[in-house]
Amino acid sequence: MTRENKLWTIAACLGVCVLLYLLGPVLTPFLISALLAWLGDPMADRLEAWRFPRSLAVGVVFISTFLVLGLLLLLIVPLFTHEMTALTARAPQAIVWFQGTAAPWLAERLHLDVSSLKLGDLSGMLGENAQNAGQLAGNTFATLSHSGRTVFVILLNILLVPVITFYWLRDWDIFKARVADLLPRDKAPYIERMVRECESVLAAFFRGQLLVMICLAAIYSVGLAAIGLDNAVAIGVIAGLLGFVPYLGITTGIILALLSAVLQGGDGLLSVWVLVVFGIGMGLESFVLTPRLVGGRIGLHPVMVIFAILAGGRLFGFVGVLLALPVAAACMVFARHLHARYLGSDFYRGGGA
Repeated sequence: MTRENKLWTIAACLGVCVLLYLLGPVLTPFLISALLAWLGDPMADRLEAWRFPRSLAVGVVFISTFLVLGLLLLLIVPLFTHEMTALTARAPQAIVWFQGTAAPWLAERLHLDVSSLKLGDLSGMLGENAQNAGQLAGNTFATLSHSGRTVFVILLNILLVPVITFYWLRDWDIFKARVADLLPRDKAPYIERMVRECESVLAAFFRGQLLVMICLAAIYSVGLAAIGLDNAVAIGVIAGLLGFVPYLGITTGIILALLSAVLQGGDGLLSVWVLVVFGIGMGLESFVLTPRLVGGRIGLHPVMVIFAILAGGRLFGFVGVLLALPVAAACMVFARHLHARYLGSDFYRGGGA
């Protein structure tokens, strides 16, 4: 690659980063739609191989995708909202328990002064808000209604996602072919091979991680319900869905489950069973689910996943979170190729001296 080509490549990369930063809020529905189209394109291609016309194949995949998403929302959201409302309503009891049990223990054993936390005022505030939840929801809705621009943007994004997804999905192969035509002819095979590796890594990661999250949500929900824990479904779903970020789901789930167990009272045995349930879940995730459903060949280390998500969100907001894993996968593939070239170079073997 000549010096001029390198400069043009660097300038193009910088230009793309600046555009992503400036157009972040506008790009959100397009990126969500592109992700859905990318996930649905293999199924559309398979239907085409079964002699389906492209438009019919896209229609089947499009309707099936949003039908499944809609059914999941209709089934999960009401139950999840009910469970979380019940858990929130019992928060004042947690504060009372902390004042009467945990605070004296901390003061005696660790010599901590918890009187400055003003937990009594917080308990009263939570109790009042829990009793006036309907009025609070009405006030929130009224505030959003007056913010016409915010409501318009949210509704526009919701309406745009299915429309853009359909067009992305219908013309996905055309877009790929046109981008491939723009590649330098001598570098096209190498770049296309790297893109296929990125797609393979991402596809395996997303499919496997989604299955792991669903399995964990089911395991935690069933296990916590079996031991008689209140709010079992809500806690299990939260722990499963947050499992996308390593250790965040299990930590959040244990904290919420132990809090719910303490509020139920008893002799402390329920808390022990909570730890047993999450211990079983962690064991299944580490030794069964992740190795079989995700696999070590993916190569996205948990530390890299956490760093990519945090860095993407810090730099580009929600768009950065959406782009974090694709960019991380691309960087990993690129680094793998650089490593292979370095090991095969004269400099590494000592021939450049």
